[in-house]
Amino acid sequence: MTSQRSRFLDATALTLGFAFLYLPIVILVIFSFNASQLVTVWGGFSTRWYAAIWQNRQLMDAAWMTVQVAAASAAFATLVGTLAALALTRYVRFRGRTLFSGLVYAPIVMPEVITGLSLLLLFVSLGIDRGFWTVTVAHATFTCGFVAVVVQSRLVTFDRSLEEAAADLGAAPAHVFTRVTLPIIAPAVVAGFLLAFTLSLDDLVIASFTTGPGSTTLPMRIYSQVRLGVTPEINAISTLMIATVTVLVIAASLATKRSAAAR
Repeated sequence: MTSQRSRFLDATALTLGFAFLYLPIVILVIFSFNASQLVTVWGGFSTRWYAAIWQNRQLMDAAWMTVQVAAASAAFATLVGTLAALALTRYVRFRGRTLFSGLVYAPIVMPEVITGLSLLLLFVSLGIDRGFWTVTVAHATFTCGFVAVVVQSRLVTFDRSLEEAAADLGAAPAHVFTRVTLPIIAPAVVAGFLLAFTLSLDDLVIASFTTGPGSTTLPMRIYSQVRLGVTPEINAISTLMIATVTVLVIAASLATKRSAAAR
């Protein structure tokens, strides 16, 4: 009896927890197909707002800018984060290791408003015009620590004997890395890239500090429109963002499982 009651309480708590997390998202997706212009009044099923998105030039330009920034910053963050993870894993003791690891992980725990403000002051002091590249550099700075954490977690359990065997067979260090190390840690690298891409896609605070004319990101555009009132177009573009992130997460999960099965 006690066991059944415990299972019932656990199931109830789990259901309420998932409802709290995902019910608002489900409601947003449902109302993105609302025919009415009022987001709180259901007027029938319609896909008119998805068609309206393509005619909204400002939203489309902001979406394209966001994808470009996310892809560029994620690529740079993946490169830097992977190298940082290799340094922290392979070189356990070197002068300045504590400072280096602190610099790598600081953006993870630093409030975004502090990161954005500090980068803004840096760009202003250097006389750099704010735009696409400043937002890209800011997002790469913010996300490289996350990539380093993901890749480092894979390198910790890496079997170094595989690299030693390749080296004993005459492979150069570059070939050892490209033919042995990188394929094995590739799922972690891809996961780090997708995490950095998602964080950049979602960022509002840092982009608000480091953006300039003609480089408005989608979260900034949505926030500026929401301040004047939520429209069904916002629900539609938000649903598309949710679908994009979901597809990327599923793709990364499938790639990881295939890699594990192949090993």
